[in-house]
Amino acid sequence: MDTKARMAKVGRAGANSAGAPLYRQAKRELQRLIECGHYGPGATLPSETGLARALGVSIGTLRRAVDELVHEHLLVRRQGRGTYVTSHTAERFLFQFFHVELRPDAPLDAPGEREYPQVTLVDFTRGKADEMEAAALDRPAGDAVFRIDNRLSLAGRAVVHDRITVAAALFKNLTEQHLRARPGTLYSLYQSEFGITVLRARERVRAIAADTDAARILGLPRGQPVLQVHRIALSFGDKPVEYRVSTVHTAMHDYVSLLPQGR
Repeated sequence: MDTKARMAKVGRAGANSAGAPLYRQAKRELQRLIECGHYGPGATLPSETGLARALGVSIGTLRRAVDELVHEHLLVRRQGRGTYVTSHTAERFLFQFFHVELRPDAPLDAPGEREYPQVTLVDFTRGKADEMEAAALDRPAGDAVFRIDNRLSLAGRAVVHDRITVAAALFKNLTEQHLRARPGTLYSLYQSEFGITVLRARERVRAIAADTDAARILGLPRGQPVLQVHRIALSFGDKPVEYRVSTVHTAMHDYVSLLPQGR
């Protein structure tokens, strides 16, 4: 069965699915087509009329499905140009996934706008997942993982130590050369080289004392108070694809969260 025929089944299936709104059927089919690569990163979706006809739904139903996928950062609308599949760019990383900013009262010559961090690869190793890593990645304890240590600098100062863990089974043949030669963000590398799209993340934040690794990488005294952010990056179906522990030196920087308006 070709793609158009499969899409046309959505309208019929939605009509017979107890309690399943038709726009959810359309949304799931669009998401499946994106996940399988039919519409790749940066691809333009067909016109609303054509897509609604292929899915067997009304324009209104289609728009509601697309609205949800835009809200979930899988699609992006560009005024006068259409709707695109989201691709990971430096701009998207900065505004969706990087929340460290210079404090307004910091005694530094602050950049005029939010600053993209300078990333330095400190270490890249292969090992076995410990219990915390395994739980975060939904893998068995002892499963093969890659660990990446990065130092992130802002305004010329080391501010963040990222310890990133990914399952080797998902990132087969990942090498240090991949990391050093990548032209864009790490999430862009995941998407372009491994077909893994990070859509959202869950984070937990706590205050801790800097351990030996964080102190060495950030140039801090061991035991100095720092902020630690535990992030699980999620792909389609809320599948965990990365576990990241970020240690943030907050002497002159804040961890900033932008809450939705009207909440």
